[in-house]
Amino acid sequence: MLKVSDVSSALQQIVRRATAIRPRTTRGCLLVREGERFVARALVGFDAPRRRSQVMSAGEELGGERALLDPEAAPGAGCGVYVVAAPAWYRAHLPLALEADIAVPEGAGMLIAPIHRRGEPAGYLALEQATMEPPDEDRRVMIEVLADAAGDALERHRLHDEKAGAAQEIRLFERLVSAVGTTVALHHLVETIAHGIRSVQLEPDWKAVELWLFEEESLGDSSAPARGDLRARVYRTPSYEATTYWQNIRAGAVTAGRTLGIDVEYRTGEGGRGEGSQIDLLDEAIRRRMSGIVIAPSNPESAEEGFRRAEEANIPVIVIDRLPIPATRAPLFIGTDNVASGRLAAEVMKRLLPGGGAVAVLGAVGLARNVLERVESFRDAALGSNLTVLPTMACDWDLEAATKLAMAAIEGRPDVVGAFGAAADHGQSLGRSARALGRSGELKIVGFDLLAGTVALLRQGVIHATIVQREYDMGFRAVETMHRMIARGIAPTVAELPPSRVLHIGVDCVTLEPTPWSTALSDYLTLDAVRQAASRQIDGRGTAHHPAEIMLIALTPAAHTVVDDQVAVPARSLVGRATEAGAALVIDPTEGEWRADAALPPCHAGARTVVAVPLQARGNTLGALVLSSDRRGACGQGDVSFLVRVADTVAVGIENARLFRRISERSAALERANQQQAEMLQTIRELESPVVPIADGILVMPIVGVMDAQRSRHFIESMLREIDAQRAQVVLIDVTGMASVDAVAASQLVQAARAAALLGAEAVLVGMRPDAARMLVDQGLDVGSMVTRANLARGFRYALQRVRGRASKRG
Repeated sequence: MLKVSDVSSALQQIVRRATAIRPRTTRGCLLVREGERFVARALVGFDAPRRRSQVMSAGEELGGERALLDPEAAPGAGCGVYVVAAPAWYRAHLPLALEADIAVPEGAGMLIAPIHRRGEPAGYLALEQATMEPPDEDRRVMIEVLADAAGDALERHRLHDEKAGAAQEIRLFERLVSAVGTTVALHHLVETIAHGIRSVQLEPDWKAVELWLFEEESLGDSSAPARGDLRARVYRTPSYEATTYWQNIRAGAVTAGRTLGIDVEYRTGEGGRGEGSQIDLLDEAIRRRMSGIVIAPSNPESAEEGFRRAEEANIPVIVIDRLPIPATRAPLFIGTDNVASGRLAAEVMKRLLPGGGAVAVLGAVGLARNVLERVESFRDAALGSNLTVLPTMACDWDLEAATKLAMAAIEGRPDVVGAFGAAADHGQSLGRSARALGRSGELKIVGFDLLAGTVALLRQGVIHATIVQREYDMGFRAVETMHRMIARGIAPTVAELPPSRVLHIGVDCVTLEPTPWSTALSDYLTLDAVRQAASRQIDGRGTAHHPAEIMLIALTPAAHTVVDDQVAVPARSLVGRATEAGAALVIDPTEGEWRADAALPPCHAGARTVVAVPLQARGNTLGALVLSSDRRGACGQGDVSFLVRVADTVAVGIENARLFRRISERSAALERANQQQAEMLQTIRELESPVVPIADGILVMPIVGVMDAQRSRHFIESMLREIDAQRAQVVLIDVTGMASVDAVAASQLVQAARAAALLGAEAVLVGMRPDAARMLVDQGLDVGSMVTRANLARGFRYALQRVRGRASKRG
């Protein structure tokens, strides 16, 4: 019946058709129950300044004005079409309309048609009419048909939203599970938690998501927190969401590497030159003779010199993400066709705005060539259509600044009916602006990429479509092609590629509901979760025994903006009580005892709902997950159950990280101890077997203690080294300090003498005790090849004679 692409357009069309049934009906409204609120989702016949979303509490609506609306029941409680006084209805439901001095004819009525969803009240369609008379039968039937169509549209939206929420929850847990490892980084974990929760749970509208971790020293030896003396580190992330673009490229590259037997070393670098720059990383990859290089150059012109050196070293280079210069030395580019992406965005906008209108564009035109290409192709594709593309609002990558810029451009411009955000966070900036200006759903927004914030705005109907790059495929395809270049050669591989040496990986158009020209959000998220899970399960199946090594050089991501603080945790505070009870606790900090006892940081000021969920793992209480919302009663039991699952998964990751850190610290301590022991043993060995030159050509080597096999090897090595270095002719081996001279020791001494002889030196045994000499004779051991002297003095005299005798012979 309704050929529209989103629920907002469907509801607006329903109200427009309803007002057209009776010529004198000029204003209409459709209110939808969302939790404990009624929200005006479609307005017809009101001036633009009055079209702000009207939100009120369902409890207030069921109060004093109830009798005016229906003497039997509240609107939508199961009755049919009825009429109430228009002024009373406006006071109850659209007070700003009266404040704007709209002219309500005397005696006018509001025709109310309840809307049902799955048999339950979901809202109502309200049409202003000149009199209080009820509709005739034909008009009543047509209005009820339209109300049923509204219920169907809302139910269809709800089903797709629930599917998307479930898929995003799976996606979130996949990412949390991947982080539940020994190398979890807290700032990454906090960002994943905060943005993931916000994209799964839309109704609470969480304004703050924090991770409270108790300092380990404050816990003592007990696994439960001690009362009254706890301190915690609080980690919170701002509303700005870091892009997952490079993480997805890395995941695809690593997956391909595991499959093909290639080690992918992921590095990030700044532009320019110097240590840590991409140029420096290129030089390192060439110096290390990597098998290949995959790079997203921040400055394609300056990267060309590195590409030339790589070519000379026969190292293939594949450029991704950003096109190289036209005469590049790199044999291949793999990335998004930004021109085609901009055209696709324009075609989607035409479908969203069949009646045409003015379209705003937000993009970092001066900063990125890829964004510029999207914007220019969007404009080109809109030429000749009924779309009027306004001058581009150039901005940087700051979400808050871009939101202010978008609000300034859209506010007071009812002729602006569409907006295109040409980069990852620009769609969110436009969505936040539309919501703040009361134009959610009415302003048709096409975004780019799919961050968690974009998922949430798609589910809420604020963003209507987004063009999603296939960055995972980009990383996978780059490594897959690099494998062929390594295995078969660069030239044969390039010969099979397009003459342009450009491979475009394509994009997807994602909408909440499926259309002939887009993919449903739930289907896309499910596929993404499955693909990411598969990437962690692939075992290496490389063909080479020694896998090839390639370096993937990406752009340095924006600095992490996670804020951390240290706070006290009183026993009677929210976090103290929740961790003491070992269960989640939901409060309104403005009511009762919590006004004094909540003990929350200033960022929660004004909150009407605060939740604390203990982080528990292996019997240990590690801290708490703390969230707040400005909405009263924002967190239901289903929300709490989800948060408990998140907290349990996070706690396992933190416990693993702490255990790994303790193991690493212990291993490092043991390694240091082993190193110290090795150094001590080396010192002892050197002291046990010192080599002392006492005259030209004469060395003395005293032996103290026991001469075992290991010490003997060291003794002989030291002796031979010094004989060679000192050009010694005689070595006096002093055994006066030996603990005992047995058969084994005697054999080793003989070996030492033979080794010395091989270098032209004579070994002289001195200091042999009578009991040792008698033992050698009794056992028949032969040391006759060695010269012996009773003590060191006699040995020295002998050595002098030998050295002088040799000298006189040479003379």
